[in-house]
Amino acid sequence: MLFNSVEFFAFLAVVVPVYFLLPNRWRPLFLALASYYFYMFSHPEFGWLLFTSTTVSYLGGLAMDRTAKVFQRRAVLVFCIVVNVGLLAFFKYGDLIGGSLNSGLHALHLTATIPRLHVALPIGISFFTFQALSYCFDVYSRRFPVERRFDVFAAYKAFFPQLVAGPIERPGNIIPQMRAEHHFDYERMVSGLRLMLWGFFKKLVIADRLSVIVAEVYGSPGHHSSLQLLSATYAFSFQIYGDFSGYTDIARGCARILGIDLMENFRAPYFAQSIPEFWGRWHISLSTWFRDYLYIPLGGNRLGVLRWQVNIMVVFLVSGLWHGADWKFAIWGMLHGIFFLVTRWLSRWSWNLPASRWAQSAWAGAKIIITFHLVAFAWIFFRANTMGDALLIVRKIVSHPLQTPILTPLFGVPDLLVSAGAVAVLALVNLFEWKGSPSAVLDRCPVWVRWPAYYAIIFAIVLYAPLGEREFIYFQF
Repeated sequence: MLFNSVEFFAFLAVVVPVYFLLPNRWRPLFLALASYYFYMFSHPEFGWLLFTSTTVSYLGGLAMDRTAKVFQRRAVLVFCIVVNVGLLAFFKYGDLIGGSLNSGLHALHLTATIPRLHVALPIGISFFTFQALSYCFDVYSRRFPVERRFDVFAAYKAFFPQLVAGPIERPGNIIPQMRAEHHFDYERMVSGLRLMLWGFFKKLVIADRLSVIVAEVYGSPGHHSSLQLLSATYAFSFQIYGDFSGYTDIARGCARILGIDLMENFRAPYFAQSIPEFWGRWHISLSTWFRDYLYIPLGGNRLGVLRWQVNIMVVFLVSGLWHGADWKFAIWGMLHGIFFLVTRWLSRWSWNLPASRWAQSAWAGAKIIITFHLVAFAWIFFRANTMGDALLIVRKIVSHPLQTPILTPLFGVPDLLVSAGAVAVLALVNLFEWKGSPSAVLDRCPVWVRWPAYYAIIFAIVLYAPLGEREFIYFQF
């Protein structure tokens, strides 16, 4: 079920009042059932996958809690990892692994081939798999006590606002909230609806409009000029931010109405002054997941400079492959790993810059621009349909940077002005985002500023959102 659909609003209109009318002890079960309905609305065939992952993780947690023997606890943890990661690998990486093995066999002049499975990718499998693993890891390390109520655990695992595209929540944040008794709060409802409204603006007015340009240009890069490819790359940078952060805002708004607080997943990432800072602001739930469950167990920065560099590259390589079963995603991850290490290396140098406030501000602005362009360059490999297309786009942008004007009949001036205006509004809000959410910024404004802003956002959605329901980008991951 898509957030940007009539069915979702009908679903939410039923779930919210029923949730608050039920006694507290029945609410986790109701949330779990509602979340399964939400997930299985369009793809009922994948309900068993979510239930299997949930059951194995729940029983694994109980088994680890019932024994103090390290070997047995470790064996249960390994079993949980094998089941969860095995399901993810089968559905997401089966064809990638098979294709890579076939290429190796062909290189060895062997005629044997591994058949391609071509199985459909279950929506949100990467997200709910990582959420299951975080519970297993935390119970094993005793960072979080085992949850004995299956309905509470199932509600945590399948919580519909963040089920298919995050944030990837830790059990320590959500499970206690699932157990707590929540009363209907008018202020929370209004705050949640405002956050959802802002999320819909980012998704429908920014991301979906820019997606038309991006899809046209990236769909046939050989037929477009270098400036069109460059402008489409900039457009995708804002499309994916508007799409993904818009989803997160809608998810956090839905959860807030129900009395549950999800973690912040984005914090003005395009104002970052370095790649390490960018990853502290972009998809925060994923970057902190890799930090806690992969980077630190690998040794972090405790085993020398060389091992630290290897650990960084491993994390970014795995992060790239987490996003998609294609080697172009691995290249995207490796580029960020290289940028990360170079940035850390350069930060050790002493830069004797002027101490004036203007000079410091100018240098900060320059670092923001440089970081944004590094991120945008890596997005080419993320968005391109194939590795060949990505290399073609890079070659055309670099070798023919001023080939033709950007504006062509394909992209009308009114459409570009609307999209540019929406992105400018997004950038303005991001300037204040470090103080709180966009709704919190408006809360501090007088009524004569707040309500015109709300109406302007609603009218922009009604007037400028493209027709039709478009899936969120991260549904494919």
